[in-house]
Amino acid sequence: MLAAAAVCPCPPLLVPEVAAGAAPELDAARDACAEAIGVLVAARPDLLIVVGPADLPGRGPHPEGATGTFRGFGVGLGVRLGRDRGPVADDTLPPSLSVGAWLLARAGWDGAPVEGLGVGEQLETDRCTSAGRDLATRADRVALLVMGDGSACRTLKAPGYLDRRAEAFDAAAARALGAADSDALTALDASLAYELKAAGRAPWQVLAGAAQGARPAGRLLYEDAPYGVDYLVAAWS
Repeated sequence: MLAAAAVCPCPPLLVPEVAAGAAPELDAARDACAEAIGVLVAARPDLLIVVGPADLPGRGPHPEGATGTFRGFGVGLGVRLGRDRGPVADDTLPPSLSVGAWLLARAGWDGAPVEGLGVGEQLETDRCTSAGRDLATRADRVALLVMGDGSACRTLKAPGYLDRRAEAFDAAAARALGAADSDALTALDASLAYELKAAGRAPWQVLAGAAQGARPAGRLLYEDAPYGVDYLVAAWS
């Protein structure tokens, strides 16, 4: 069953080498992510699964030892998901899982085995929650590191331009994540989320499925939209 979860945003800008001179602007977000991952450490899970949005090549399961890189963002920095298990054939982590792997390495994760799951941003809600329920059965104590952003439409300069619906969508997501409200997460409108470029919707609904029956407590640790994209950090335990 689900023992704990950490919810973190997934922009590569979280990695200081990628952000370069702008790195201090996300220091508070990094600190909140570290606090959330501390909840995962304290839960002492048997298995940790990193879940995040992915384009087609990165969708599906990724084994422990899978590697990722930030070369596509101009930085020759590589990351690994958990421990080195030897060569992993044709497996490159999508950016969201690479950020997750970087956060775990930054926290010095040396606990349970770590695996990954990339999900499509348009994955239907019922398939998300079904996947989450399956993940929760993978071990006696499963923890999730859930990567994903809110809307990308909060300002005129945002990647998706300004959309007046974005603020209300993000507020609903923040309330649900802060309260560990699986029903409210499940109720998020998948079509609206896609229009608002909210990459976290599908991973959050995977979390909602995994938490069914677990009744965790939640805390919202951070919310801000510094670049017109809503970043949220939460911890469930």
